[in-house]
Amino acid sequence: MKRLTVFSIKSFAGPFVATFCISMVMLIMQFTWVYIDDLMGKGLSVGVIIELMFYVSAGLIPLALPLAILLSSIMTLGNLAENNELTALKSSGLSLFRILRPLTQTVILIAISTFFFANYVIPVANLKWHTIIFDIQETKVGMLLTPGSYSKEIDGYAIKVKSAKDNTFYSITIHDYTNPNILKTVKADSGTVYKGDNGKYLLFHLSNGIVHEELQAQAPVFTNQGQPFHTGDFRPSRTTQFKAATYKMELIGFDLNKSDEELFKNDYEMLNVFQINEAKDSLQRKQNKVLSDFGKTNVRNRPFSQSVSFEKLPRTVVGKPAVNAANEIQQLQAIPSKTIKLSSLTKAERIAAVNAAIISARSMAGVNEEQAQYLNAFRINYEQFQIEFHRKFALSGAIIVLFFVGAPLGAIVRKGGFGAPVVIAALLFMVYFVLFSVGENLAGSGVLSPFWGMWLPTAVLIPIACILMIAAANDLGVFDKKLWRYILTFGTKR
Repeated sequence: MKRLTVFSIKSFAGPFVATFCISMVMLIMQFTWVYIDDLMGKGLSVGVIIELMFYVSAGLIPLALPLAILLSSIMTLGNLAENNELTALKSSGLSLFRILRPLTQTVILIAISTFFFANYVIPVANLKWHTIIFDIQETKVGMLLTPGSYSKEIDGYAIKVKSAKDNTFYSITIHDYTNPNILKTVKADSGTVYKGDNGKYLLFHLSNGIVHEELQAQAPVFTNQGQPFHTGDFRPSRTTQFKAATYKMELIGFDLNKSDEELFKNDYEMLNVFQINEAKDSLQRKQNKVLSDFGKTNVRNRPFSQSVSFEKLPRTVVGKPAVNAANEIQQLQAIPSKTIKLSSLTKAERIAAVNAAIISARSMAGVNEEQAQYLNAFRINYEQFQIEFHRKFALSGAIIVLFFVGAPLGAIVRKGGFGAPVVIAALLFMVYFVLFSVGENLAGSGVLSPFWGMWLPTAVLIPIACILMIAAANDLGVFDKKLWRYILTFGTKR
């Protein structure tokens, strides 16, 4: 039995490592494609790129593991079946469940390790790589300029540089269109660009240049004798030379805040299950307080409640300063002590009363709508924490279920290597990923609870895994009538 354990684990380890590495490379390429605009042409050092990819790789492991487990289990059992080794093991009296026991224990160990990794390591990795990406977007403002062509990324400016080295640019031309009444052109031999401390301005430190300002065409001006001071298209202008100057431009769309890990630290992706529970409790307390305060405010603003306050006025004002008591008396005395019927009012009073009621109703409807939107934001935020909480557990469950899908499927198709198993695994993983995405979206929109949203792919794949295990254990095809008769009769008929 020890030899069987060693043999099974050796057969599984090679395909698992290979498929895991391939999956990681594919996911890293996908990440790079998403952030290609932020990474390309930024002059980033090798150290920064390696650090970014290191943290990103840690965050992508939960996505790579299910695919690696599925593909490696299909390949392992497919190789055993293709080489008749699985048949030999069954002929020696071992059931499929006994043959899979060492691999099952290994996969369960991987699933448990994955949970701890997702709970303690991935939140830190997510925090790190989000901060690095934010930092790249924040500091590399010099890449807004492309040597040899005009850049209009900054609203109101057209900037052209002849060449660049690091953060220094040469032969700079700046056309300033921010003031429609003045045509301003700045030319300089060289300059450096950097961002202001508040991130709202782009600053050019220019050397050896000129500033040419030209107003729009002016109307002709005449002397007392009717003679024009000037004729034609007159444009007042001035030219200023400088040795060193700083030119400030307002950044619109690039006003990012200073990079700080604390900015992301309380996001749901950056927390473990214990921190998520604390965050959920905090959100629940805030929501309860908001509802309580809103309810109390509504009750206090109702005429009935104000009338009751008027009846209890002596008890209400006890212990209050005289000024506050007098103000409250003055406000409450305006409320009639008896019910007023609409029929007892004059026509003008009825119209005024109806208009006041309509205004009050509209005001209350607006307040209620704003409160509903505020509470809906609370709900969405709370459900995001719930989704992330169940995601960490559902990942480990998916790893185990995908193993019990892939292993019997490999025994049934009897094909190893990177041929048919890759196609089958790709199709099955696509089903898993679609179910995962659908479940997450349904949970986020409130259609499904976060629990069922995250466990949807596992719940769908468990029956498939059971059917495949029964088929592989009894050497039956998936579409064999005997298999379905065996399943429907709960194993009494075959």
